[in-house]
Amino acid sequence: MEKIIDIVESIAHEKGLDKKNVKEVVVKSLYNTAKKVYGDEYEYEVYIDDKTKNLQLFQKVLVVSDNDERAKESNENHMVLSKAKEIDSDIEVGDELTYKLPLDNLGRTASAVLQKELEFHIQRLLEDKIFEKYQKMIGHIISGSVVRVDFEENTYIEINEVRAILPRRNRIKGESFKVGNVVKSVIRKVYIDAGRGMVVELSRTTPKFLEKLLELEVPEIKDGNVIIHDVARIPGERAKVSLSSSHPNIDPVGAAVGTRGVRIMAVSKELKNENIDCIEYSSIPEIYITKALSPAIVSAVKIEGKKAIVTLPADQKSKAIGKSGINIRLASMLTGYEIELVERAGGASEQNNENREKTMDANALKSLFNE
Repeated sequence: MEKIIDIVESIAHEKGLDKKNVKEVVVKSLYNTAKKVYGDEYEYEVYIDDKTKNLQLFQKVLVVSDNDERAKESNENHMVLSKAKEIDSDIEVGDELTYKLPLDNLGRTASAVLQKELEFHIQRLLEDKIFEKYQKMIGHIISGSVVRVDFEENTYIEINEVRAILPRRNRIKGESFKVGNVVKSVIRKVYIDAGRGMVVELSRTTPKFLEKLLELEVPEIKDGNVIIHDVARIPGERAKVSLSSSHPNIDPVGAAVGTRGVRIMAVSKELKNENIDCIEYSSIPEIYITKALSPAIVSAVKIEGKKAIVTLPADQKSKAIGKSGINIRLASMLTGYEIELVERAGGASEQNNENREKTMDANALKSLFNE
């Protein structure tokens, strides 16, 4: 049994576990085994020889005064000072003596107990490793096969060594999946549930999912030449994405949209034909809000704290608001400002007529001087 650590290290190597963690598991397992076999009232110590890879188990005995009642009650766990002096003349009350316990004499029962302890703690190590792995993957996009859909329409997806869940609330409206479907989604969160153990929750409705899809589809985003600043979504309906370029020769919006819109259409198709507006980011709030309200034409933007008062022609207001208020909501979500719309007297057509009249007046005046 003293060579059991070789077996454990072999298993740890196969599972990709850290050697230090394996050693801790071995120590804990043998300690718990000793408690169960020799008695829970005693104290033990486990030592691992790094050179021989052997395990050594010691029982610890506390040195007490000659008249201490504990020595009479439990001779194996306590030793009176006078007797301890025969072993070590320098020993004092409160010190501990250790006795080596032969592992070969533990028997079949102890071997079975130790095996169960090792299996239990190694399994915990594996679960902790998987948990840490998926914790680091939060916000990353994954692809997996549907293995089950429950009565609440939650979708269970097989991803390597785990079965993740795509709750109904995290699905795009109108979507449904069947067993065998391959589904893309983003890891939203990873947590421990008392009843279910580790839970990997997926989502197709977060802005992060759209961001990651764009990263997959647009090479300029993946290599860092185009940067995604903000994403706002109303899943399955419409989204707005603000982009900037770190390279003077790259148009961020053009790169994201692609030739004839092929890139953005591929992303839209994955999102159940969600309409995606790409705009150029600006660090100047007034400009950023103006672009975010596109396709509406804005006359002026005034910032008051986290509120933006937007002045625009009357005939542009419906465009700024959008169907069921979707455009202004997304613009507000994208920029982080509460947007208030204020109509300016005269529509865009009147403004164009006014500009045309001014041009005509200027031309007439010019012709007079030429004469």
